[in-house]
Amino acid sequence: MTQALRSALFGLLVLAPGLAFAHAFPERSAPRVGATLKASPRFVRIWFDAGLEGIFCHLTVKNAQGVTVSHGRAHVVPHSHDRLLEVAIAPLKPGKYRVYWSVIAVDGHHTEGHYPFRITP
Repeated sequence: MTQALRSALFGLLVLAPGLAFAHAFPERSAPRVGATLKASPRFVRIWFDAGLEGIFCHLTVKNAQGVTVSHGRAHVVPHSHDRLLEVAIAPLKPGKYRVYWSVIAVDGHHTEGHYPFRITP
């Protein structure tokens, strides 16, 4: 085995564990996953454990009928180290809602998910 090939394999072994954990996952959100609120929030926010490529990130809120209640495009908040994604929402009536998110981390990896919350009278 040549020295160049050995070096390349060693580099791959050293870097591989880091590559496995390179995705951006939510650390917390507002409203929280499964939260029951007495008042409508003005924004939905999700904090991630890695930097995000804002142009490729989406955050949408829908009511129980599947109608979008978020306003405008979601954006990565400045001065958040590219880790906070938020979207404005209309004043919500009591009911069930679901947050849908899809992000691309600065390293190019894609993750997505969704979670519920509810507003009570």
